[in-house]
Amino acid sequence: MNRSYTGANLPTLRSHNAALVLDLLRTAGEAGISRLELAEGTGLTPQAVSKITARLRAEGLATEAGRRPSTGGKPRTVLRLVPDAGYAVGLHLDRDELTGVLVDLAGTTVAVRRAPLDLGADAEVVLEAATRAVAALVLPSGPEPGHTPPEPGPGRTLLGVGVAAPGPLDHGRGVLHRVTGFPQWDGFALRDVLSERLGLPVVVDKDTNAAALGLALRARPGGGSFAYLHLGTGLGSGLVLGGALYRGARTGAGEFGHQTLQLDGPPCSCGGRGCVEALCLAAVARGDLAEAARVLGTGAANLVGLLDIDRVLLGGRVIAADEDVFVRGVEAVLADLARREGSRPAVPVAAAAGDGRAVADGAAQLVLAPVFGHADIAFPGAASGAGVAEGASGAEGAAEGSGGPLGGFTAVI
Repeated sequence: MNRSYTGANLPTLRSHNAALVLDLLRTAGEAGISRLELAEGTGLTPQAVSKITARLRAEGLATEAGRRPSTGGKPRTVLRLVPDAGYAVGLHLDRDELTGVLVDLAGTTVAVRRAPLDLGADAEVVLEAATRAVAALVLPSGPEPGHTPPEPGPGRTLLGVGVAAPGPLDHGRGVLHRVTGFPQWDGFALRDVLSERLGLPVVVDKDTNAAALGLALRARPGGGSFAYLHLGTGLGSGLVLGGALYRGARTGAGEFGHQTLQLDGPPCSCGGRGCVEALCLAAVARGDLAEAARVLGTGAANLVGLLDIDRVLLGGRVIAADEDVFVRGVEAVLADLARREGSRPAVPVAAAAGDGRAVADGAAQLVLAPVFGHADIAFPGAASGAGVAEGASGAEGAAEGSGGPLGGFTAVI
């Protein structure tokens, strides 16, 4: 089957100044915002704002939202974002389940898709599952009951697909490494292969990084520094330092689950012994959630002592099933650390919001964040500007394609 799509060119999305304007339009919501307020909020001249908003309106990204009385002269025209002018897909490829979301420009999740997944299966099986999920999210017949996607049609643009997968992996190249428990993925160029199949830009990152990104964007401004600890089929962390996602020089930061806590401990699927992940999941398997929380808290205490972070957020299906047990257990360990140090209050602990979709929602933000001028949060160190995210691939495929399973949806190139 031909998996490519018709390309659409929205040059305004490549402008950093336009991204600043789009962000204020999104923040203003349905009430809208005037051009004067846009100029004041961005620091741009009124003339520059007028040119940018004219382009945004011409491309269907902004529209009039009425008029406001003026203290002098004619009433001010108010503009608002058009949420359904563009969408991003976020995919969470877990070891045993695929979760996909379709997110509009306002950041609203408008469709959800869940399906069983065997990450240990052949690569072709996993790629086909991802392709079906994208098509199901966009086509009216695809998403789960209760989630009504927009009808495909002219002017509706799919900006790209963010894919969150277990680590370790190379975010910059979109290549998987020896995924814990699934070494056959080592060296697989997931980003490029999936992008070619879909004919869309694709960004690949670790599941924990995607979730942390979504949480950081929700907390701005002043997001500070935090660790997101994800306990599900595995255990990992996403780190936000100084308000920006931290991946490290080789994009391998956050392999929290494979720090050794017990030198002669049980074997771990990574090949080591006594890893936090092995100890924590073993406690969960035998029903000792208090012990699992204590082990998780011990690992969290190491992060707090090493990075001096502001807070710890917990997520993942195991956490979601017994949030109170894990929050209280990790809090107790961090409180003990604070008492021993005596120099600061205990770092607060909370369950992360997300309705079980924190990773998939964050994956969509890998695509959307740069569009609204937040590349500095999602991709610190990369070139500033808007458009499809740093580390994305697929513009060529999108440009060459014609038709495909997304019907009337088009891809930004």
